[in-house]
Amino acid sequence: MSLLIKQSNSIYTTQFWLLCLSNFLFSASFQMIIPELPDYLAGMGGKEYIGYIIFLFTLAAGASRPFSGKLSDTIGRMPVMIFGSLVCFVCGGLYPFLGSIGFFLFLRFVHGFSTGTKPTATAAYVADIIPESRRGEAQGVLGIFTATGMSIGPSIGSLITEWFDIYVLFYSSSVVALLSILILLNMKETLPKAQKQPFSFKLFKIKWVDVFEPRVMKVFWMMLLVSFSSGVLLTLVPDQTKMLGVKNKGLFFTIYTIASVMVRLFFSKVSDKKGRIPVMKISVTMLVLAMLTIAFSNDIWGFTIAAILFGFSWGFNTPTLTAWTVDLSDPNYRGRAIATMYIALEAGIGLGAYCSGEIYQGVKERLHISYWLAAFLAFVGLGLLFVFDRKKV
Repeated sequence: MSLLIKQSNSIYTTQFWLLCLSNFLFSASFQMIIPELPDYLAGMGGKEYIGYIIFLFTLAAGASRPFSGKLSDTIGRMPVMIFGSLVCFVCGGLYPFLGSIGFFLFLRFVHGFSTGTKPTATAAYVADIIPESRRGEAQGVLGIFTATGMSIGPSIGSLITEWFDIYVLFYSSSVVALLSILILLNMKETLPKAQKQPFSFKLFKIKWVDVFEPRVMKVFWMMLLVSFSSGVLLTLVPDQTKMLGVKNKGLFFTIYTIASVMVRLFFSKVSDKKGRIPVMKISVTMLVLAMLTIAFSNDIWGFTIAAILFGFSWGFNTPTLTAWTVDLSDPNYRGRAIATMYIALEAGIGLGAYCSGEIYQGVKERLHISYWLAAFLAFVGLGLLFVFDRKKV
């Protein structure tokens, strides 16, 4: 247990707030360009590759998780967090110089290393400075900043593009990432000195045990099944927004994030008191309803209700799954456990993006198919929760 926790049982320390602010800027940085990328790629003649925008990003993120987990547990949380923000800073500034679809897709892949590294180290950092009895609450508060950044990002990104152009948007994304790095420079390392190792390229040698932490496989399967819906939404919602006649393609993300923040504000402690599985049952049920609602919606009202339900679901999902991961993990391999959870997250989002892109291919009448598939997989996850609960009893 860190000195910080010994001194105070409060989670609201300077270190914690700095981490929250950095996460807000980081999530806004990579998310603010998402709604505009489908049109940008289509303008380059790559309409059929829309599904790859999210798929390649999450593929790189998932591939980097074992490395980020191992490095977080060896060289420290801070270097890994700084590296993740640095990737966002560099990639944001390179988008305006792309000259072909191939280079665009390659940069999307490289950009994915940002979310494959920083969130892993961030979650481990929070686990280091927060008492066990308040993990769910802390992840909820951190999630408010992350979700707010992801919400404000798309809306501001669309406004910047409307007022200026998409190149200004890319540079703005880079600047926001730089600010998240500057905040991190004022934070202290939390990895115990006895566990810390000097950087060596030998640390990049990954064994199978470094990829999956067997203690958290229940969380892995749950995260994989519920995150599929996120990949579907990230891929299809920008086009669906235009079909409804809404100019700001970040509207859905703004609505669902506001709903998510409200849940985290008022119910951040609920999984600490009632248990992880009972809370997940509620959240996954909401996710099923959200996917069915958006599949059948053909006006702005159904679209809005789906966004609210999805926000409620993820307001419970992400902090609960993260806290559950830390509960099950070995403290000495906390980074690896969190990386395992995030591998499932990236795999789910990537598969959702790829499958929905392949199914949709710009044909309006195919939109609902991907939503039905996401609802089915979430329902499977709900069934698994009852199995886990029964085995626990």
